[in-house]
This record gives sequence, structure tokens and C-alpha cells, in this order.
Amino acid sequence: MSIMSRDFTIKEKVLILLLCLILLGLAYYRFVDQPIRQDLETAASEKAMLQVELTAVNSKINQLQRMQDEMVDVTGGGTVSIMDSYNNSKQEISFLNDVLSAATQYTISFTNITRYGDQIRRYFTLQFTAPDYDTMLSIVSQLSNSHYRCLIGDMQCSAVTKSRYYTDYTQVSASMTATFYETMVGGTADAGLPADSSAQ
Repeated sequence: MSIMSRDFTIKEKVLILLLCLILLGLAYYRFVDQPIRQDLETAASEKAMLQVELTAVNSKINQLQRMQDEMVDVTGGGTVSIMDSYNNSKQEISFLNDVLSAATQYTISFTNITRYGDQIRRYFTLQFTAPDYDTMLSIVSQLSNSHYRCLIGDMQCSAVTKSRYYTDYTQVSASMTATFYETMVGGTADAGLPADSSAQ
């Protein structure tokens, strides 16, 4: 005969039911509520990190877009100048002679060369006479938009009236200072290369 054979009273049944409900609540809290809360906290943390990454990526995209817009502005004229390697003087002189072939007369004087790090600057002065204003403008445009990186500094131009066979005609005289830029990247040092002023 079993000693546990008696029936539970209503009070005991209510207590057992309450105990079962408490155990179910604890099980829900431990195995459902807490993992969900932890997952939500993890998701919120990951969202914050992704937001920071997204902000950084958007900043880079904006920077790249600005750089692309600047490149479009630079290449808007259809030409992009480059810095050729040192010593490019023969090609630059040949280029100047080609450009100035439309001039009536011209004089080119290279003044000096400077070096700062890998950048070489070859300074020169130029005087020329063109048969008309359009030719003078074409020469200046070819210099400033050339394949070689050439920066025009001070420039002066004036109309010159001349007589020939009892007829007056007007030419345009121009003078300027300018600079060709070269780089030591891929270049070979020679006796004409000055000392690096960035090392002083």
C-alpha cells in the first residue's frame, strides 16, 4: 500500500498550480526573455557600429565625388598636363620651337633650374612677335594647355605698327615669364641638376 495515495486538497492543488506558474515564469524569464533582451542589445550595438561605418563610407564617397568633379573641371579643356622626368629640356625646346613657328620672330632664354625634393622647375623668358592678335592668343593657349606642365607667369603684350612698302600694318608683341615642371621620378641626375633645396 502506497503512502502517497491520498488526494490533494484544493488548497494544495492551488499551491501546486501557483508553484507551476512560478516555475513557468522563471523558465520564460531565463530561457526566453533574457536571450531576447541580450539579442536586442547586441543588435542595437551592431546598429550603432554600422551607423558609424556608414557615416565614414558616406564621407569617403563625398570626398571621391569632389575629387571626380575637380578632375572633370581640370580635364574640361580636353588636355591634362604631366610632369615628365628630368632631363626633358630637349623635348621642351622642340615643343617651344613648334609652337612659336607661327610667330614672326621669337627669343627664348632659360634662366635657371631649381630643385625641391623630386620637383624640378625650369624657368624661362619668352619674347615673340605675332602677325595678329589671334595668332598671339593661339600661341599662349598652346603653351598653357600643352602636354608638358607649363605655368605662365607675368605676361605683357602690345600692338606694334610697322611700315612695309608704304603700307602700315600692326603686329602683336608679347613677352612673358614661364616655368616648365619636371620630376626626378624616373629621371637621371646629371651635372646640370642643382642641389635639393628641401634638404637645406
